[in-house]
Amino acid sequence: MLYFIYGEDFKKARTKAKNLTDTLVAKKPNSNLFKLNSENFDEKIIEEGLKGMGLFENKYIIFLDKILGNEKIKEFILNKIKDIAESDNIFILLEEEVDKKTLIKIEKKAQKTQEFSGNSLKREKERAKPFALTDALGKRDRKRAWTEYQKVLKEGLVPEEIHGVLFWQIKTMLLANSSKNSAEADLNPFVFKKAKGFCKNYSDEELKKMSSKLISIYHDIRKGIIEDLGLEIEKFLLEI
Repeated sequence: MLYFIYGEDFKKARTKAKNLTDTLVAKKPNSNLFKLNSENFDEKIIEEGLKGMGLFENKYIIFLDKILGNEKIKEFILNKIKDIAESDNIFILLEEEVDKKTLIKIEKKAQKTQEFSGNSLKREKERAKPFALTDALGKRDRKRAWTEYQKVLKEGLVPEEIHGVLFWQIKTMLLANSSKNSAEADLNPFVFKKAKGFCKNYSDEELKKMSSKLISIYHDIRKGIIEDLGLEIEKFLLEI
């Protein structure tokens, strides 16, 4: 799977790439994370990852940080772009300036492309906030949860990010429900108080089943048992 993030508003592009990486790592604690740039780039890491053998028995996430400025690396990556996109593992490609020919070639293969250009950002409306979705989940407001889910999809969040956010909310509620205070739960006091309030809307058993459901969805997607993560999340929210 390939995520391509680029644009002249590089500060926001980098922030987006970092947040996506952090979210995926949090979801996949046993995965291997590699951060490669033009100085430490290693073709063997890419090759081994595409084979899914050797060093990479666990799933992995590879963050490619402004590597296309090096012509040799660029040629290598473009020759492998189809395999990268079709890999079961996750590649995040972050760039600032990309020539049109390269851009077209990558966009044709990437599952998700997001541009952060100066002009488009000036026109961009206020992004939907993920916490509005998690609040709706916590309040067990099915209609609002579905509405907020559609908003964050339209505003550029990918299903993998949303899955991670929902899982985090449920995990936080479970911690709050089983702890006397924020220190015991190892949570920020504000987050703890909010999650504790949400717990009145669910039984502990319901929260555990929801957590298990999200975990099952994730594994079924990876195994190819189900194909549309976005649709599965929508079904999940409509059943709360």
